[in-house]
Amino acid sequence: MNGQLHLIPTPLGDPDPNNALPAPVLALLTDIRLFFVEELRTARRFLSAAGWKGRVDELELLELNEHTPREQIEAYAARLGEQDAALISEAGLPAVADPGALLVELAHARGVRVVPHIGPSSLMMALMASGLNGQCFAFAGYLPVKAPARREAILALERTSARLQQSQLMIETPYRNDALLADLLEVCRPATRLCIAADITCPTELIRTQTISAWRQEVRRGFTIGKRPCVFILAYGTTQ
Repeated sequence: MNGQLHLIPTPLGDPDPNNALPAPVLALLTDIRLFFVEELRTARRFLSAAGWKGRVDELELLELNEHTPREQIEAYAARLGEQDAALISEAGLPAVADPGALLVELAHARGVRVVPHIGPSSLMMALMASGLNGQCFAFAGYLPVKAPARREAILALERTSARLQQSQLMIETPYRNDALLADLLEVCRPATRLCIAADITCPTELIRTQTISAWRQEVRRGFTIGKRPCVFILAYGTTQ
């Protein structure tokens, strides 16, 4: 098998790939004809801007998202090794807080080389800008949708952060951002620190870390996150 599976990051906010991806990655994209993509329309727009303008119809784009059944992904995997292929997501890193991990797993099982490439990651960019512990951290993903279970999950994360001195990263569907923030402010200790990192790389970017007590004051003054991509990072505080 000579074909490789390339994992290609995509921009987080700025739609121009030239502002988000290194030149070697952009050059590689023009040599690949088979792409596994999270959403066809977004992928066509990205590939057009990345060097395929006016020629996207020459490419084979196979949709792979959270609704794709396992048997379909297994059929996709059977194509691996025939030629170089690429996995891309809607934004950021493929297979990290995004679909695609199963395809990567099946590539390894088939002996196909998997090649990760450099590009933006909202999780890592939020962590590096937060001022919180970047030596010990965990990604909790999405918390439960229902408020009581979500609050229990938050308390569990706060306890884990206290026990391990570990930063806890989480994300939410944008329209539930402010509901998650409300629960964080309700159940966490006043000295626990919270980073809110929204619209990373966009002109409206917000990255701010402060205590739960300070965030409560912000919300009383009218602060909201709104419906935009956001990473939350929780870190237990030892002082009141």
